[in-house]
Amino acid sequence: MEALEIKTIFTLVLFDFKIPVTETVIISWFVMAVLITASLILTKKFKEIPSGSQAIIEAAVEFLNNFSKKYFGTFSKFLGPYMGSLFLFLLLANIIPVLSPPEIKIFGHEFRPPFHVAPPTRDINVTAALAAISVTLVLVCGFAAKGVKGWFRHLFFPVPLMLPFNLLEYGTRLLSLSLRLFGNILGGYVIMRLIEGLIPVGIPMVFSLYFDFFDGMLQAVIFVFLTSLYISEAVTIHGE
Repeated sequence: MEALEIKTIFTLVLFDFKIPVTETVIISWFVMAVLITASLILTKKFKEIPSGSQAIIEAAVEFLNNFSKKYFGTFSKFLGPYMGSLFLFLLLANIIPVLSPPEIKIFGHEFRPPFHVAPPTRDINVTAALAAISVTLVLVCGFAAKGVKGWFRHLFFPVPLMLPFNLLEYGTRLLSLSLRLFGNILGGYVIMRLIEGLIPVGIPMVFSLYFDFFDGMLQAVIFVFLTSLYISEAVTIHGE
């Protein structure tokens, strides 16, 4: 199915190694460029007394700081900005298909759009990479909070028989984070393409409110919340 295909836009050759640059990479670069540009523009003329967009941004940052302090404690200074950036990237990456014009076939006439925008999170490589970063943060923060001995000791909590299950938990979290995000975004994307193919005018705009906007925002929230929950558990010392 065309909706499942990840197209290669061009190929880079570096020291006789061919590096394919897919549409996932291009769209991810675009998402990052939009976020960087927007952050530079919105923070360029901050005033001492906030108003308008500055007031909204400062309220969002304050919420993020309070959220980070609640879940990460002393690690909030480092993890807060990452969680905020992760959420914004996932949010924009999930809802970006709204920029893609639909292909219309009506009364024997066919309109093929000059470009098509697919969410980069429909690519398992993206969701798996983000999940791997989250699990790595869990491990690093766990070592930093408990020390090497304390971290290995927690693998035997609450009884030594839990060792294999506690180790397996890291693998299941990696799979859970990557497959949940991948499956939901890909499923919504495929459904929208089917709707556009059956009824290309009017109806897709209505369904887009759920499958693109609401579901995209929901999946971004779930991914960030679960990552925060796992890290919070890692930095919590049993018995405190």
